[in-house]
Amino acid sequence: MMKLWMAPQGLHIEPGQTRDADALARIHKAGFYRGWPREEFLSFLSEGSTPVYVACDAKRRIAGFALIRIAADEAELLTIAVDPKWRGKKVGQALLRAAFEDLRMSPARRMFLEVDEQNAPAVRLYGKEGFAAISSRKGYYPRPDGSAATALVMARDLG
Repeated sequence: MMKLWMAPQGLHIEPGQTRDADALARIHKAGFYRGWPREEFLSFLSEGSTPVYVACDAKRRIAGFALIRIAADEAELLTIAVDPKWRGKKVGQALLRAAFEDLRMSPARRMFLEVDEQNAPAVRLYGKEGFAAISSRKGYYPRPDGSAATALVMARDLG
């Protein structure tokens, strides 16, 4: 049975497929200084332990995605990215909510993530979705100017 979740702007969310690797790499590169290569996404899309959720339209044009790793009773949001033209339209929120709903059927009871403390839109979204900062990692994210950003480590219960 195909899993589907509703999303704003006429989009829906469904599980990612290996054919999505190019689009995910393109969207990720648009959102992060060090975008992940297509091969890395292909590997994640082929694994059962890393659910990938894509927000797309009826023609499967991908607006954003979320990639989760599950280990025992924990889930980690490895990355989430929204195509620049879809930002600010609640696509990221819909992706998180689809993941939360899907993970209720898994052993995962808590989700963790790391986010650049200066990424105000992301920090705000995670706070709205029930995440709280539990620690930080100084110098975690490399920046184009050679400096490094601090990552906030955030968590929320899934139950």
